[in-house]
Amino acid sequence: MALPILCDDALTATADGFIVRVSLPWIRSLPLSNVSEVRLRVDGEECAVEVPAGDGWWFVQDRLELRAARPLAPGGHAVAVSFRLLIPYLPAGPDAPLVLDFADERRLEAAPESPWTLAASAFNWTPEVIRAERSTADIVVGIVTSGVSRVVEVEPGQLWRSFPSTPAAEAVALRERIVAAGGRVDVVGASLDDWLGPTRKRDDDERFAFLLPQLRTAHELGADGVRLPIGQAGPALLRRLRPVLHELDLTLYEELQGQQAPDSPPTARAIDDIAALDDRRIRVLVDTSMLMPALPVTYLAALAPNVPDALLARLKDAWLEPETLDAVVAHLRSGAVPPTAQALYMNLLVRFGRSPVQVLRGILPLVGRFHLKFWDLDDADDRVSWPLRELGALLRGSGFSGTLCSEWGGHEWLDTDPTELTRAHLTLARTSL
Repeated sequence: MALPILCDDALTATADGFIVRVSLPWIRSLPLSNVSEVRLRVDGEECAVEVPAGDGWWFVQDRLELRAARPLAPGGHAVAVSFRLLIPYLPAGPDAPLVLDFADERRLEAAPESPWTLAASAFNWTPEVIRAERSTADIVVGIVTSGVSRVVEVEPGQLWRSFPSTPAAEAVALRERIVAAGGRVDVVGASLDDWLGPTRKRDDDERFAFLLPQLRTAHELGADGVRLPIGQAGPALLRRLRPVLHELDLTLYEELQGQQAPDSPPTARAIDDIAALDDRRIRVLVDTSMLMPALPVTYLAALAPNVPDALLARLKDAWLEPETLDAVVAHLRSGAVPPTAQALYMNLLVRFGRSPVQVLRGILPLVGRFHLKFWDLDDADDRVSWPLRELGALLRGSGFSGTLCSEWGGHEWLDTDPTELTRAHLTLARTSL
């Protein structure tokens, strides 16, 4: 069976021309220098194209992007591509390697280029990090080399024993590995440990000192920014961090998620603080766990042995009704939740949101990033894809051009391969958005 060269989504229109993404018709990765005599015709017309070159590799799961700077009308187009591949490990005779000719021709629809960047969070690989069969740095680089995503979000608290003060050489070494693989770091998940023990909190100077090395690590990783939970820093620390953020060319994103609706009093105050600072270096990150029309199927299955049938039925069929949250709180207060299930149960009060997408409209000018939170990929009743479609509809025409990062939150109850799960989620996101 011939391996595909032009897939259904190979043609994309851009602001200054178009891109044809060519799949590698071979069973393993090959050096880019082994690609030659690339030709592209669209509707029978020869096109001058910019072909990636250099010392890199054409990874077997990646597309080779052929860029052309000529207008492309909407609709279908006859696309033909041909090229030669030198196969460096196979001989064609006593003194020469094997060289093969490849070609494909298809009628393709020109999809518009997305104004948004899709990324993957290394947090998705937490179960593999904990198993410690390979280093977290290798796992992060593997997100790029496996073709899941070229843009990654990382967690320093999972990467280095020296956290929160990472040696600059270690951060630079990881950045260079990621860049060599064709990727980059987008956001660094910073942490602000407010407590030094059960009775003493860090003072303002200690909080600043705890964050400062994390900001420097993010800069050394080449990241665009760092994130913290919304409202945790507080306005005084945000003001103190501003000059450092500008110096290091970083943006601090305060993340709202789950039950933290923008109109709830604590969240609204934190958003007002960000707006009052009026600084492009301090923005909001929205986690789509706010926008859950129904609870994850796999979560309900894990919770079922620990709650009464009547409450489980309500959770399955009436998640968005106010009375459901009242029933959740009442059952917790009754003491009937087994100690072994309390952490799982608390997701209902903290991590799972119930807001409609429209609540984001008023804060969009402050939003710089999104987490596309998912728990499993069981899309019964569109419970996974519906929030993505609604978000895409909201963002189109809004001027938003930031990153949307896949983040898996179901480690607690779902045992599966994070690489394939994240790959499938990003595919669903591209389609739904």
